[in-house]
Amino acid sequence: MTTIKDIARELGISVATVSRAMRDTYDVSAETRKLVLDTAAKMNYRPNFNATGLVKSGTHKIAVIIPAITNYYFSTVITGIQEYALEKNYQVMLYLTNDSAYWETKVVRELSLSSVDGLLVCITCETTDLSHFQELIEADMPLVFFDRVPDTINTSMVVQDDYTGACKATEHLIAQGYTRIAHLAGPRGLNLTQQRMQGYMDTLKRHNLESFGIIHSGFSDENGRQDMQMLFNGDVKPDAIFSVNDRKAIGAILWLRERHIPVGAEVGVIGFTNDPTSKIISPSLSTIAEPAYEIGRTSCEVLIRHIQKQNYPAQEISLPTELIVRESTKRS
Repeated sequence: MTTIKDIARELGISVATVSRAMRDTYDVSAETRKLVLDTAAKMNYRPNFNATGLVKSGTHKIAVIIPAITNYYFSTVITGIQEYALEKNYQVMLYLTNDSAYWETKVVRELSLSSVDGLLVCITCETTDLSHFQELIEADMPLVFFDRVPDTINTSMVVQDDYTGACKATEHLIAQGYTRIAHLAGPRGLNLTQQRMQGYMDTLKRHNLESFGIIHSGFSDENGRQDMQMLFNGDVKPDAIFSVNDRKAIGAILWLRERHIPVGAEVGVIGFTNDPTSKIISPSLSTIAEPAYEIGRTSCEVLIRHIQKQNYPAQEISLPTELIVRESTKRS
């Protein structure tokens, strides 16, 4: 990894000057500081805050990197993060990736690590290369993932119990008498996609049932509509849908209603989130409630523990979900 010495050598200045520029001390000009920071960015420098000559004072700021803020789940997670952070006198800096791996990498690599004490991250649907996060860990930056988490990085993670939630959803459909159960899955590669799909498949197997079909796509209601079109192309139709989230499930309900197929009585639909729209859609949507607020609050609590205690061990926390039964899975 690039060091302060490398930057000093590149610019022909002393290591002490580079260190003072990094810390923005009074005796370094704005021009020199900008030159040092620009060179550091070009050389992909990430500070080791334990290194001699670079003492990091706490900023009491944390960065939160998320795919979106326009849906209920993420806005509720942010509320949990913000409330706990304020209680502990930390400020929250929010960065949006728009579910783009490119923007995620850009945000992380252009983030001034000397301006924050730690990061909370929910990865994008597209994220496969994790090197930008590995660089943070190697730079001793406290990092906690939540909700969408990677499988191959050794750091703290806070999630809902996706597997058990999927089991509850599928068990409920079977208990209502549905047998041709399809799954509208999330994007391939995401941990939550795999966990919810596995819970669905294992539950069917326990009841000696086979999957009617699994379709991978995005998380929007339009994705749900498109998935339903694919599922209903054949001669044999599913009699129930388990959706990876509520937005896709609502897309499925709207698709069924437009074709005058009775929801519940003929085709049951269950989602996963407990978005407020699940209560007001007609018929109302059965779902698995995620502890979004608690995930935000807990992940922030874990991050601040990492910030305050350098050797705090990595945590893997899974919070429980809850089955909520509404009209979309009632057969009569």
